[in-house]
Amino acid sequence: MSPTTTATEAPKVKPPETPIEHLSNDTAKLYTHIHPILILSLYAFQFKSIVADPVPALLNTLVPLGILQITYVAVCLPPIGSDVAPAAEKRKPGEKKKIAPGKLVSGLNGKIIPAFISLLVSTLAATPLLMLTLIFFGAPITTHHAHTLLCAAHISLLATLPLIYVHGVDGERWREIVACLLPIDEVYGCLIGTVLGAWLGAVPIPLDWDREWQKWPVTIVTGAYLGFVVGKLAGGTFLKGKQMKFE
Repeated sequence: MSPTTTATEAPKVKPPETPIEHLSNDTAKLYTHIHPILILSLYAFQFKSIVADPVPALLNTLVPLGILQITYVAVCLPPIGSDVAPAAEKRKPGEKKKIAPGKLVSGLNGKIIPAFISLLVSTLAATPLLMLTLIFFGAPITTHHAHTLLCAAHISLLATLPLIYVHGVDGERWREIVACLLPIDEVYGCLIGTVLGAWLGAVPIPLDWDREWQKWPVTIVTGAYLGFVVGKLAGGTFLKGKQMKFE
């Protein structure tokens, strides 16, 4: 009898993750820089109202924030499952690119529908989880429920909507996001910046300054907005492609 050998399959090696790139068209390149200005302008315009009466002011700000975030992801980011770098079509010099009407409609649906789904998921699923997280980290338990809920909703739209749009709701991918295993990019920077900003925003609350803007949750939301802008800019520039390492 001749000896027999059994072939064993080599374990599959997961390819390294690459940072998310925003779309390469001129509109995306322009709007990705305008978007942080619009976000900060929206909050600055409402800031006095938020300090005076947080609940109605935060509620009124939520709708325009959602519109801005939907516009950002639909214009600038590739939805989950899309090809961010399609092969360039060969055209003669001076010839305009022709797009079939059906393809145009399909392209719009492929962006608008995922954007609204991301809005719904971030509002209905992520917001309650963030509210519980805020309570766990010291938000009032027996009072200010509307304040905490609206604070969580703002953080959710800033931090999670873009991530849901580009990564979907896959459990394994979100475990990597929470564990900080993905390379930093513009979208991931939004999450990191918003969360760190909100966390740092809690610092002035217990200080004995007796200022109106110290009341819950003004400084938390302010820190989240500032952190979103800083994280988005940093993640899309000098931190892009880097990974957080914990020893």
